[in-house]
Amino acid sequence: MEKEFLSDDFILHSEPAKRLYHEYAKDMPIIDYHCHLPPDEIADDKIFNSMTEIWLKGDHYKWRAMRALGIDESYITGTKSDKDKFMKWASIVPQVMRNPLYHWTHMELKNPFGIHHILSDKNAEEVYERGNGKLNELSTNTLLRHFKVEVVGTTDDPIDNLEHHKRIASADIGVKVVPSFRPDLVLGIDQLEAFNAYIDLLEKALGKNIESLDQLYAALKSRHDAFDSIGCRASDHGQIYLYADDYSESEVRSLFAKGRLGIMLSPEEALKYKSAVQYQLALMDHAKGWVQQFHVGAIRDNNRRLLTALGKNTGFDSIGDYPQIEVMSKFFNRLDSSN
Repeated sequence: MEKEFLSDDFILHSEPAKRLYHEYAKDMPIIDYHCHLPPDEIADDKIFNSMTEIWLKGDHYKWRAMRALGIDESYITGTKSDKDKFMKWASIVPQVMRNPLYHWTHMELKNPFGIHHILSDKNAEEVYERGNGKLNELSTNTLLRHFKVEVVGTTDDPIDNLEHHKRIASADIGVKVVPSFRPDLVLGIDQLEAFNAYIDLLEKALGKNIESLDQLYAALKSRHDAFDSIGCRASDHGQIYLYADDYSESEVRSLFAKGRLGIMLSPEEALKYKSAVQYQLALMDHAKGWVQQFHVGAIRDNNRRLLTALGKNTGFDSIGDYPQIEVMSKFFNRLDSSN
């Protein structure tokens, strides 16, 4: 009989730690201001088909570990069966000891799956079958309630019609699920083809032309209002750094018009455009009492070969070492100067 792993006092190394966790923290609700849970899966109360689908699919952290340890991509994002993918993950789990992945793996097996064994290739098949046997009890919304989730803030593009959020709100699932307004793509004027394709989509979503900066701001405010009406209380920005270059309104109007005509802006011009739009978005947030979330400093899509093969958001981002504080100071001071 294998020895069970993880006691109730796992990583609690002192009596105050045990008391704080067991008497105070353990039963508190989860209020998650930022996540990437798919709203359609919550609206559908999705039941997963396998341990791989619920546990490995889309998990960049596990994917990165598998790649680093030489696992072929066919077992990560490729065409191998769910069972084969799970077996490969299990085979490298002993090698990630001292990495948080090792802790997370076994904490998740224990709760909610009730599996206490140390995962490896020796017991992978048993763990896979036992886990699969519990999946009918672990739909998306059952899991949210199981972990005492009170509020979830998803990540949503301004062009999203929020259909799934409306379905969730009408279903009364016992968990508050609200969108977060993520307007990253509207800043990307330095990637001109993708930028104009995105503005075209924003036009389509609103049924209105966007050929001027004022029309862009009106379009963003319209979507901002729609998000607010369904409970959104935060915007969410993923960018290398904040933008706070000096600009004039007439200058930025001209820059946006150039971009819509397909004329490439200089790096300095692009920063002026980004600074102006980011400031306007901040004013919209302030008017509604929203909170802003900034994820700064990430280098996205480091592996161009696999970006081409697999697409974005497949586990090739990293931390950057960009200077941040001076431009943050300037941006926050600009906001403070207009209250």
